[in-house]
Amino acid sequence: MALLHQFKIARGQVTYKSRFLSSDSYQANKENNRITVSEFGTITLPDPCKNIFQRFLSRFELPKPTDNANVSFVTYKGDYYVSTETTIIHKLDPEKLETTQKVDWSKFIAVNGATAHPHTEPDGTTYNMGNSYTSKGAYYNIIRVPPTKRTEEETLEGTTVLCTIPSSDKTKPSYYHSFAMTENYVVFVEQPIKMDLFKIVTGKLRRKSISDGFLWDPKRNTIFHVIHKKTGEVSSVKYLAKPLSTFHQINAYEEDGFLVLDMCASDDGLAIANYNIQNLQQVRRSSRRGRRTVEGGNTPNEAKRDPFVSVFPRRFVLPLHVDQDTAYDQNLNARHSSTATAIRIARNKVCCTHEDLHGEDLHHYGGLEFPQINYAKYNTRPYRYFYGCGFRHLVGDSLIKMDVHSKSMKVWEQPGFYPSEPIFVPSPGAAEEDDGVILSVVITPNKDRSTFLLVLDARTFEELGRARVPVNIPYGFHGTFTAAT
Repeated sequence: MALLHQFKIARGQVTYKSRFLSSDSYQANKENNRITVSEFGTITLPDPCKNIFQRFLSRFELPKPTDNANVSFVTYKGDYYVSTETTIIHKLDPEKLETTQKVDWSKFIAVNGATAHPHTEPDGTTYNMGNSYTSKGAYYNIIRVPPTKRTEEETLEGTTVLCTIPSSDKTKPSYYHSFAMTENYVVFVEQPIKMDLFKIVTGKLRRKSISDGFLWDPKRNTIFHVIHKKTGEVSSVKYLAKPLSTFHQINAYEEDGFLVLDMCASDDGLAIANYNIQNLQQVRRSSRRGRRTVEGGNTPNEAKRDPFVSVFPRRFVLPLHVDQDTAYDQNLNARHSSTATAIRIARNKVCCTHEDLHGEDLHHYGGLEFPQINYAKYNTRPYRYFYGCGFRHLVGDSLIKMDVHSKSMKVWEQPGFYPSEPIFVPSPGAAEEDDGVILSVVITPNKDRSTFLLVLDARTFEELGRARVPVNIPYGFHGTFTAAT
């Protein structure tokens, strides 16, 4: 269940509060003292109060979307919301951590969900993505939310669908957790992690969770779709890459007629199964034996592999101007600063390979995820630094600052400490990109009630201080910072 946390820094002191999100899912589970709403990896148990015939018929009911918004804090029109990837988000009072309104995307536009990672323009205009499922197949939608409210009670009024992109496989659309944005374009990465809609819809009948309908199809290429933000026009050029999986993009920008796209990516889609109970149990047993690998058979849940060293930062360079005069079978990337390639192989197809944005030393820290940048000043612009978590474990066990120019890195780590996603906070009046601090919540599972909020100097990556919290806090996903007005 979504548990919201707040660290408040004021007058030289840090206070902490937490509160469970008062969602319908949480209330139903609490009242019944059992799982009553299916989640991504958990299937609803039959109601023991029903008779056998009623329980049998309940298996034919379509699964209800959860409103357990446990992924991220987001903002629309200046208001805070908490979000997962269904149609339901919750408007929130960030001071009290109280839910003020449940909001359904489908009441405003025809989508069956939206990501928990929208992008926001300097003027407040927000872009997001959501799927729609029709009798003609599955579609991806680029969503645009206006920057301001006309009335205080407004939520998503005025939201429009900028464009609709048909899935390359009508019954098995790609899963996506986020997308990229430049000054003029939105970039959607259609990856070979597929959602089998038939399996998902029949999951309750088959007693399988939503995650059972996810599959990795390495026979399919990755496709980059480029959409113009002002017109909604989808580029006729399809930029292809080898099969990869990605959850979080780092940054994207336009330069010299090219679109530079940086992301954290892996060469397989097996990470989607890392957090299955059987894998966590295997990791725990392996850890006790001093081993890091998960051993087993040949299924995605049991494959013999090392799930800790799979995700690394990569750069793709997409040529924006491809026409009848563009050459075939040669590297179109004229940017000498990048070794990424882009080769036109057909009239409207460009094959791309990536450049690694790291050195060999990152392998020692298990790769990198949860990337963050100086978003306010450098999102959609050329940048130099990003921050993330090193993953030698199934959760982050180090904090890393990467320099994309030199591919060098700075690291903060301590044995037995597991930091959350690093949040960059610029210094007041900052002139340099990395002038600020990094905030991260560090849990210490081997020590009781010793969680703390860590503060690092973003430039030197040296510790400036920590605020200890005398409670146990579970590991979380994403957070945000807001300055008091």
